[in-house]
Amino acid sequence: MKDLSADARSAGYGSPLGAGDRPAVLVIDICAAYLDDDSPLRAPVEDAVRAAARLVDRARAHGYPVVFTRVAYRPGSTDGGLFRRKIPTLAVFEEGNPLGEFLDDPAPLPGEAVITKQYPSAFHGTALAANLTADRIDTLLIAGLTTSGCVRATATDAMQHGFRPLVVADACGDRDPRLHEANLFDLNAKYADVIRLEQALRVLG
Repeated sequence: MKDLSADARSAGYGSPLGAGDRPAVLVIDICAAYLDDDSPLRAPVEDAVRAAARLVDRARAHGYPVVFTRVAYRPGSTDGGLFRRKIPTLAVFEEGNPLGEFLDDPAPLPGEAVITKQYPSAFHGTALAANLTADRIDTLLIAGLTTSGCVRATATDAMQHGFRPLVVADACGDRDPRLHEANLFDLNAKYADVIRLEQALRVLG
């Protein structure tokens, strides 16, 4: 079987981007829908959530911005378009459903930015890029759920908008470790730096 890592390196993939001068933490869609046993989106992400909480704590302790994202739809999910049609269980994110609520930890504090989105990327149809630019952010430490979905889409769009995406592997999670690992591999090859939590904490001081 082909060694994918060696193959990627020989093809010129995977050069490091590194951190810039002004990082922020971006927490993607960590909410009850992925941890409630009665949710159709339940996933084994407890360790990732704990790691994300540590990342958020470090950023706050050192004065770095923290941005949270959430998915929310109008009743009937009419604003979900083809994404909602492709995944009918996204109905759990209709406004008023407790499965769409943030957890106790991590959760946004008063004054922290919350981006509400309807599609996988936190940049699509939102003011995220403009807000980050106004705050002179050049690097995003990305944590959250799920690796193969909204984390991947957001990291890819971050690079396309000129922000350095550092995906914190152990602070992201998915329904299956194979999905998680495959998407981390591809992100690191093409679109982002994939780093461990301890590396991310060092970026934040």
